[in-house]
Amino acid sequence: MHDYALILHAPGLVPMMNRLSQFCTLASIVAALSSCGTMSDFVTSNLPERHSGQPSIVVSLREQEAYLYRGNNRTASSRISSGREGYRTPTGRFQVIRKDEAHRSSLYGDYVDDSGKVVKANVDSRRDSKPPHSHFVGAPMPYFLEFSPGYGLHQGYLPGVPASHGCIRMPYWKARQFYNIAHIGTPVVVKP
Repeated sequence: MHDYALILHAPGLVPMMNRLSQFCTLASIVAALSSCGTMSDFVTSNLPERHSGQPSIVVSLREQEAYLYRGNNRTASSRISSGREGYRTPTGRFQVIRKDEAHRSSLYGDYVDDSGKVVKANVDSRRDSKPPHSHFVGAPMPYFLEFSPGYGLHQGYLPGVPASHGCIRMPYWKARQFYNIAHIGTPVVVKP
């Protein structure tokens, strides 16, 4: 028998190797999930509220972050994607003027045929001509909190840079959290 075969048959070595393997697997899973924005957004958006007080929202375009407050206490934060060049997000003091859980854009979306097949994707309904036998379907903007006519916070794609048509995109779980806490009249401050 070779020397390495003797090592493998040493008493207690196999169970120890199994525990080490299990530990490494668990450590890998924890590391992967902790770096996953979606998982941390899910966990932090479902923590019970510890603070009371009137909600307010502050958005920092420079930091690409949104903050939810209850009174003077910051209760949540979220990464965002604001308006890109040529489609800047308005700055100033606003308030939530409309809430729509299943909002769709009235300007940006796709032209689709009667079966729902996309005929022309990513269109601006004001500029792009409608192909024959198609109709416009607005892009989904779930958990829409409108703070200025045509501008709001909502769930959407976050590429890590300003990329929207002026709205403030957020991850799903954070958009839902902000939506559930804010009400009509909630103050929204958008800082440069």
